[in-house]
Amino acid sequence: MTQRSGLALAVLALAAEEPLHPYQMQQLLRERGKDQVVNVGQRSQLYKTIDRLVRDGLLVAQGTERESARPERTVYAATDAGRELAVTWTLDMLTAPRHEFAEFTAALSYLPLLDPEVAADALALRLSDRRGELERQRRERDHVAGVLPRVVLLDNEYAIAHLEADVSCLAGLLDDLRSGALTWDRAELLDIARRIDAGGGDGS
Repeated sequence: MTQRSGLALAVLALAAEEPLHPYQMQQLLRERGKDQVVNVGQRSQLYKTIDRLVRDGLLVAQGTERESARPERTVYAATDAGRELAVTWTLDMLTAPRHEFAEFTAALSYLPLLDPEVAADALALRLSDRRGELERQRRERDHVAGVLPRVVLLDNEYAIAHLEADVSCLAGLLDDLRSGALTWDRAELLDIARRIDAGGGDGS
């Protein structure tokens, strides 16, 4: 069974619309802004995904195309099984998404490795980045508002909601760090951890 992924779903969805060669798929994903939700930056990964989908009978080659002096390109279409699996994956991803271990969450859990001042500087950089991304997403939304139906922009809408929450949380953390409301002493934290470990994790 082909491993489920956002890229594999995107490929099947595009190939279900019409037969396409890999370069067309990559271009369409970028033109539609879907490169913000699936990783299409590496052509090799796209080809590997297509090969797996063909191997498992979810895509089928439908001949080749040649544009001017360019080499021939194989055109792929989704099979009936591919269309059905794309629907199944979409439902599964909506209702029971896989737990993802985000790097930022891991970094937050080990924030005491840093001095509070260093942590504040790092979070300030991230906050600036997230604010910039939020403004970019809002500009993209406003640019197509009233032109494209909402249903094809839901990923953008969801991203904006997450970014707004991210910016709010980061701004609050940064304020607490700058004011001293959130601070720590590494030696004290290590002592607490040793006492908890010695008590079997029950805090006694």
